[in-house]
Amino acid sequence: MDERTRADVERAEAAIVEHYPRLVRLAHLVLPPAMGRHRRVLTAHGIVQRALPSTSRERARAVLPGQRGPRPAAGYPLVRSRVLELALAQAKPPRWRSPLPVVWGLRLFPRAGGADELALDQALSALSAPARAAVALWHLEELDEDEVVAVLGAAGVADPGAAQRAAVALGPGTAALLNSGEFDPCTVQARPTDLLRRRQGRRVAIAGAAVLTAGAALLAAVGGPDGPTPPARPDPATVRARQALDPQRLVRAPDDAWADTSRVDFTAWSPRGEYAGDAALLGRALRVWGAPDSDVRVTAADSTSTRPPDQPPRLLYAGVIDGVTVVVLHDGDRLVRYAEPEGEPAELEFARVDNADLTTAGALVIGRGTGWMRYLIAPWVTDTTTRDLLRPGAPEKALHVAPDGVTDRIPEPPANGAACGQWPVTRLRSSARVTARHSFLLTDLGDLTPVHLTYGPATGGGPTAAPPAEATTPTALLSWARTACSLRGERGAGVRSVNNWVYARQRLPEGGGAATWMCSRADTWRGPGRVTVQFHPAAAGPARPARIVGRARDTAACSPYGPEVVGETRWRAGSGHWYLLAAGSSAVRGLDVTGAVHRTTRDTTLAVAVPANAPARVAGVLPSGGLLHAMRR
Repeated sequence: MDERTRADVERAEAAIVEHYPRLVRLAHLVLPPAMGRHRRVLTAHGIVQRALPSTSRERARAVLPGQRGPRPAAGYPLVRSRVLELALAQAKPPRWRSPLPVVWGLRLFPRAGGADELALDQALSALSAPARAAVALWHLEELDEDEVVAVLGAAGVADPGAAQRAAVALGPGTAALLNSGEFDPCTVQARPTDLLRRRQGRRVAIAGAAVLTAGAALLAAVGGPDGPTPPARPDPATVRARQALDPQRLVRAPDDAWADTSRVDFTAWSPRGEYAGDAALLGRALRVWGAPDSDVRVTAADSTSTRPPDQPPRLLYAGVIDGVTVVVLHDGDRLVRYAEPEGEPAELEFARVDNADLTTAGALVIGRGTGWMRYLIAPWVTDTTTRDLLRPGAPEKALHVAPDGVTDRIPEPPANGAACGQWPVTRLRSSARVTARHSFLLTDLGDLTPVHLTYGPATGGGPTAAPPAEATTPTALLSWARTACSLRGERGAGVRSVNNWVYARQRLPEGGGAATWMCSRADTWRGPGRVTVQFHPAAAGPARPARIVGRARDTAACSPYGPEVVGETRWRAGSGHWYLLAAGSSAVRGLDVTGAVHRTTRDTTLAVAVPANAPARVAGVLPSGGLLHAMRR
């Protein structure tokens, strides 16, 4: 086998270790439900443990005559393909069965879910094995349709297109349910098998064990032709996994690393806290992260993995916050907060922070209580203040920060459904050693990382686009006073930043004053955006928030990649007459109304008198001549 193929197999081995729970969940979902819950759990583990390609197979594949096209996939894609092939084979009447891990005296099965999980399990039972494989690739692996079809075809599925259509038909809520404990074969419950039958067979087992023990002792004493068998070479992947959980190998940045690097993010945080040198505490945190017990409370932001680290993580903090011992670690892509509440089980909280920067790595939530929270502030922040976003004219208040970077308590913003009487935000100013006194706003939406608030359009387009401005000017604060309460709907959604962009201004009919149209875009850490279009009449303000007239999910709208946006709403003038109002961004070349009324204009705003309930639809005319329909709620 050549060196390239050897490297492929080593990458596959590393992929199995790193993504083991993910692969077992994939195999478990594809396996036939008729196998029973216990056997399906064991078979899924057995399949993944057998998924490493053998060197002989790779050698044979490399010398197949007439082979064309690219080399077979390496690393995780190769292992995933092997797992699919083995799991799909279990649905046929095979000549062999996957060897199972040995479990004596116990029945293992995932934890039972609720009514939604049960309904999904029944729906999955009615699908074929290829369709269940498509469900896993579509909803868990997040592959697009073409990728799902390609992977299933490579695994030998006869009609991958039909399997993919069955996966799409299950609906958008499937992914969240598949990530629950009902479908997690790595978090299982154990119950005893038939105790009476085990007692009857115990005598036979004891006699057999005695014979095997004697034979093994004789073989060890004699050894092979060259003497005793040498000890097995340690598995490299196992060694790496063990090293990643060694507290002595934790990465610690120097105190002033942030001032001498071009990468100002969590990698530049130095460790802080009174227990940063407590090896016993750090070891407990790493062990729980590597293999949490069933009573450990594990939470994760949207689309955040909870897998163990694959290399020694970075230590950011270890100390006591309001009587709770806390350790915060960073593995390059995620923040992990380990907590030991007094008299209660440990807690683990995960959040994605890949591609963080000076602002999104400016703070993290280090502690929470009833109605309050505390931040741990980045070492490059020199000034911290707080303000109520609903009162743009009120002065800021100083926020005290302890020497270890922990702030005083800050009120939490209201949760979804609660009265929205205030919206606390924190303003941070960076050191002049990093940049020219950059100032930015952060707010808490329930995740481990706060959300960065901005204002205005992103200039340019594509990767070279300049970001929106910071939401610290009087105009930006007034805009956010009208829209802050709409942030309640984004709590716990893994949001990285939210931008308000006034994309159009309009004079209302019958002397109704001026109105503004705003696109509010919440960008998540996983990439897709969540957009709302809001209409601000002249009287809109903190007491009368803007009206949400359109929504969109998983869209590029209102970003450098989607500068075209159109909104519409119905508005009643003081006379009692109703109007259809519409507005497009500057990238739109005109507006077109169809339905009960017909109107076309080359302007970016439009007002048409219509009966209150008359059907009408607005579309923007794009530079290409195509149409972009207005967003609706």
